[in-house]
Amino acid sequence: MRLFDPHIHMTSRTTDDYEAMYAAGVRAVVEPAFWLGQPRTSPSSFYDYFDSLLGWEPFRAAQYGIAHHCTIALNPKEANDPRCTPVLDQLPRYLVKDNVVAVGEIGYDSMTPAEDTALSAQLQMAADAELPALVHTPHRDKLAGLHRTIDVVRESALPLDRVLLDHLNETTVKDAKDAGCWLGFSVYPDTKMDEDRMVAILRSYGPEKVLVNSAADWGRSDPLKTRKVADAMLKAGFDDDMVDLVMWRNPVAFYELSGRLHLEVEGTDATHEGNSILRGGE
Repeated sequence: MRLFDPHIHMTSRTTDDYEAMYAAGVRAVVEPAFWLGQPRTSPSSFYDYFDSLLGWEPFRAAQYGIAHHCTIALNPKEANDPRCTPVLDQLPRYLVKDNVVAVGEIGYDSMTPAEDTALSAQLQMAADAELPALVHTPHRDKLAGLHRTIDVVRESALPLDRVLLDHLNETTVKDAKDAGCWLGFSVYPDTKMDEDRMVAILRSYGPEKVLVNSAADWGRSDPLKTRKVADAMLKAGFDDDMVDLVMWRNPVAFYELSGRLHLEVEGTDATHEGNSILRGGE
């Protein structure tokens, strides 16, 4: 079984997680730029973070046989902080990097005017860079947030079929599907979706343009949720081809819209810019 986790924050995870993910069948991941928990206080901290997503993290992943790509953006939560918004001016120089396969996460957190501005600006950047967009739908007022998101995308230069609407659930899936977007579901302990609910959605709405992710981060989360959903699908009667469509071919198809997705894991040096993931050995 081959698995692609299309939304996981590996910066927050350990090398043990990479090892366990590979053993479970994960061969590719996409890591969206996101909020780190503690607010950033200057644009410079974003640039170091973006550089890590483009360099150190792909290096770590490759040690365990996993292809790593990323998406770059000013996340919606920090779009409300005037200390952070100058990042928008610097994003275009990151969006041309080979390993960047979408603009994201963008979207809404609290649906403020500042978030409107950042979303519109970054949708235009995606269109200019010929990249798709990964859009975070809000965790509160989900349906209203989804409708507002779709309206803003419709007003932008980026077609709806180049947009992945993430963190969907039973409340939002129908309208997202009717809009023609790609459909993202985060399977996360206690919050968001679980395996059984995900299987029920696949039965009701089908597998077309559906992507399932773990969204694993620094909170209580599970980087093996893609495998657990795949196993739940098989147990529920879906065949191997359907599992492969949802867990591999759909994320490949979406991120291939960037023209930059490379799934071959190339050999790496023992160190990245003089640094190693090894500790206490030769």
